[in-house]
Amino acid sequence: MKYRCILIFLMILSLATVASAYENPYGKYYSYEVYYNGDELESDAAKPVLKIGEPFTVSIEMTVYQECKVYMQIEDLGTGLDMDNFIVVEGPSQLGESISRIYAENESHTYEWTLKPTEEWAGGTIPIDIHYEIIEKGQSEPLVNAGFTAVLPYISTEYYDAPETTPAEPPETDTNQTPAFTLPAALLAIALVALRKKC
Repeated sequence: MKYRCILIFLMILSLATVASAYENPYGKYYSYEVYYNGDELESDAAKPVLKIGEPFTVSIEMTVYQECKVYMQIEDLGTGLDMDNFIVVEGPSQLGESISRIYAENESHTYEWTLKPTEEWAGGTIPIDIHYEIIEKGQSEPLVNAGFTAVLPYISTEYYDAPETTPAEPPETDTNQTPAFTLPAALLAIALVALRKKC
């Protein structure tokens, strides 16, 4: 019985050390949160089905815990191959273009791109990757050089129809209708004529 208890204790202890081996080794330097259309992605890439021309947003909120410089880039498989798989509608950079920012200690910054798929990859799946480098102040070599797939969309062969916008002003009223105040005015006029005839 003692041997079983010792064996179970050792197994639990070994599982605890294995679990700690999967922690982010750079967690003391930075952290980030990734969003697809405003929804936070917990552990896996978003896998939407998109129509050609359907806009979507990808954003990353990067927090660094020491003074450093961060290089950020969004890319797809066509980056550098003269393929326009996606169009950047709005964002801090184009696909494959690296941007940099100097962070103060414990500073956060959000990068957000609005993209639309083109016909290039219709009928297939293509990843949108985010690549980043973190360089400590006074260093030339990156402390971190990493990346991940943020969105793995399937691009359908259908085209996106933007929802119709509703007009801001109310529709015009029919000019053939009689305003509501004319009936009381007409009754008042008849009453005045009747009173005048009596006098």
